[in-house]
Amino acid sequence: MNRAILSVVAALALVATNSELRAETDEKANDTPARTSKVQSPVQVDYRVIGTPIVGQPLAVELQLRSTLGTEPYRVSYRVNDQTAMQLPESQAAHVSVTPSARDELSIQQVTVIPMREGRLYLNVAAEVETETGSMQTVIAIPIQVGATGPREILDNGSVTTDADGNLLRSVPAKEE
Repeated sequence: MNRAILSVVAALALVATNSELRAETDEKANDTPARTSKVQSPVQVDYRVIGTPIVGQPLAVELQLRSTLGTEPYRVSYRVNDQTAMQLPESQAAHVSVTPSARDELSIQQVTVIPMREGRLYLNVAAEVETETGSMQTVIAIPIQVGATGPREILDNGSVTTDADGNLLRSVPAKEE
């Protein structure tokens, strides 16, 4: 079965290489550089955790929101996936509508969360903008470390090499059974 998986991986790598070669050939034929377009959200979200996270104590998170759409309003939503790990207090709105002023490009929002246990917890923040072509959304998971962090154990698995572009590659040998 492992050989079948390796064959599929090799075939996919060959298809990807052929696609890259075809794109490179097309680029040279047109004498124009290939371009990639990255869709970027018009709202940038930065954050700052205010204070020390303690189990059972409210904790403030400051959000700094920057919109490239001027005074166009957008909606910001807050969510916690695991209610046993962290909660939004009842007084905290789950979403707000933000309308930036013409003179300020930065909008500041403050979110309160209550950690319910130690560990690394996450507050999910989504900023959604409705445009003529549809909605665009920025989503960020804000890590909140509650309690002491122990050293992370790095597992040595395989060998690390560098490719022609200087990128690190980890080679992990296949286990045959």
